[in-house]
Amino acid sequence: STMMMATVCPFGTTFLCFLLTLVILPSSEALQSLLSMRSSSTSTAVTSRSRFLSSTATAFLASTAIVMSADPEECQAKTSKLPVGQGNPRYIDKDMEMKYGEDADGNPRTRGVLVRRMTGDSTPYEFPSRPVRLIQEWPDEPPFKPEDFFRADGNDDGIFYTVPKLVYHIDEPAVSSLTQYYRRNIAKGSDILDICSSWVSHYPLEFPETMGKICATGMNPLELAFNDQLTGGYKATDLNKEPKLPYDDKSFDAVTCVVSIDYLIDPITILKEVNRVLKPGGKVIISQSNRCFPSKAIAMWLNMNDRQHLELINGYLKYAGGYKDVQAWDITATLPDNGYRDPMFIVEATKA
Repeated sequence: STMMMATVCPFGTTFLCFLLTLVILPSSEALQSLLSMRSSSTSTAVTSRSRFLSSTATAFLASTAIVMSADPEECQAKTSKLPVGQGNPRYIDKDMEMKYGEDADGNPRTRGVLVRRMTGDSTPYEFPSRPVRLIQEWPDEPPFKPEDFFRADGNDDGIFYTVPKLVYHIDEPAVSSLTQYYRRNIAKGSDILDICSSWVSHYPLEFPETMGKICATGMNPLELAFNDQLTGGYKATDLNKEPKLPYDDKSFDAVTCVVSIDYLIDPITILKEVNRVLKPGGKVIISQSNRCFPSKAIAMWLNMNDRQHLELINGYLKYAGGYKDVQAWDITATLPDNGYRDPMFIVEATKA
């Protein structure tokens, strides 16, 4: 018989070395088992903790108590240079309590809601960034007509957003690509404002610790209250009713807007406000996919394709004024099986 040992490391954010001893196996079978375990160890970043620990415990029960020593320096070398975010969980499940009213005696009425947050990390996707050349030449004056901003549902947006929508409006590859873009392109220590925000801002998990203040505006205060990345708080604001940001001049290094500019009926005024609250050299990052609530998106947007959406946002920035270095990017994630995924695009500009 032949006795062999496999070292498995790491898992999650804890880099532990588990020594598994396999005994009483013919040498060919032992070699095959060792190679199989080493192959599986490379995928532990996307394997659930419970499955990993279960498989590890099974291996220990199948072994004897004899454990051979391993080289700790070799294990350390394999775990000391992980990219930021690689050890994060893929999902975070939370049980949130929502207050939706009061009873006859004034006691709060609440309901528990189980939600799953996508972190954008530990996924099997790849995140290329492809530049998109903006070529449309815009006239000196805005060519838009009032009917361009018509919406099928012209009622008060407050009615539409009264009930919290604790869901994602883009799929996981799109969420992940945006998270990775933020990680690469927002400098540490930045003060950030997320406009048209909700219960998630799609920022990397480390942002509350590595950034300055993170603030947000959005339609629904209940959704914003669930957003645990807003270290600077939030202000419920209907930008279609009052197109003004409730913040002082030169307050932020970055302003983000996620798949929402298509709902704004006065986007040029809003982008003037964004410019006002940006610090000199600060930037606005506008992300866009092809999903929307059609009844709330403006007519002009619904009659355009993805490329035309990017050109339109560039036009908005031109007429808002005060921006330079406008760039557009296709950051759509790539899936291992080349399957369908929501597209994701970025238009980014710097305050002049």
